[in-house]
Amino acid sequence: MRRAGKLAGLALLVVPLTTGCSVEEVLRFGWPEGVTPQAESMRQLWTWSAVAALVVGAVTWGAMFWAVIFHRKRKGDDSLPRQTQYNLPLEITFTVIPTIIVAVLFAGTVAVQNYVDTDGAEPDVRVDVTAFQWNWEFEYPDATTPDGRPVSTLGTSDTIPLLVLPTNRRIEFTQVSNDVIHSFFVPEFLFKRDVFPMPETNDQDNVWQIDSIDREGAFVGRCAELCGTYHAMMNFEVRAISPELFDQWLALRQQVNPDTGAPYTAGEALQQLGCGQLCTPEAYTTYPFNTDRTLRSASQPVTAGS
Repeated sequence: MRRAGKLAGLALLVVPLTTGCSVEEVLRFGWPEGVTPQAESMRQLWTWSAVAALVVGAVTWGAMFWAVIFHRKRKGDDSLPRQTQYNLPLEITFTVIPTIIVAVLFAGTVAVQNYVDTDGAEPDVRVDVTAFQWNWEFEYPDATTPDGRPVSTLGTSDTIPLLVLPTNRRIEFTQVSNDVIHSFFVPEFLFKRDVFPMPETNDQDNVWQIDSIDREGAFVGRCAELCGTYHAMMNFEVRAISPELFDQWLALRQQVNPDTGAPYTAGEALQQLGCGQLCTPEAYTTYPFNTDRTLRSASQPVTAGS
């Protein structure tokens, strides 16, 4: 038993080291790494739920192996073991402990869910999200172009729409669909919400917030609700930049590009900022889908841009 215990302890140390996992990765227990405070609260709930499950499992395995080892039938002993039934203290224990475990898990889940779903203080940035077959439009209602229209980014078959957002600011999203039900999903937010047509009529709360985006980066966004022929290609890209760069970007979006005579597009404004890969004028976490069906025939190879 002592030798088996040492081997088990050694295995617990060797496995994380040989797989190259950090302590943080091990404690995530496979949970993806998020970039918002809401995502981190969900990660903590998952971690403690997994730890609780491991503790319960260890106790259960320990009791099982103890019974197998110390209460097995011994050679030459044909007597029946002592029969025990109607053990009230034991039955109460086996009822109360699981009830407490379920209650704690339920309370933790409700607390995290309420935090994720509850809108907080006045947002720093508002974004109107419009989904349609099979792309996205993002509007910034608090900023207008020189012709008086809200600053917006519209995706097309040739262009992945860029949703440019600041880090370390509260952001509010208002969603609506122009046709069928879609779903706004950014894996790094660890959150998705269905985008309904006529949300008021369909009794849907279509407004939600995130406290902040904790780090800069480019994150692919997807439609997570089967919505028709090109559903799988209905992607967008979140481009998270510093608040200072975002203010400059939004100011440019409200001006006319002297080279084109039209208001700056999202990509053109990013390019003017000159902040390296984060200011790439086109999406780089995903690519547009070529709608030419002849390129996907059995005789034609599928390339990266197809």
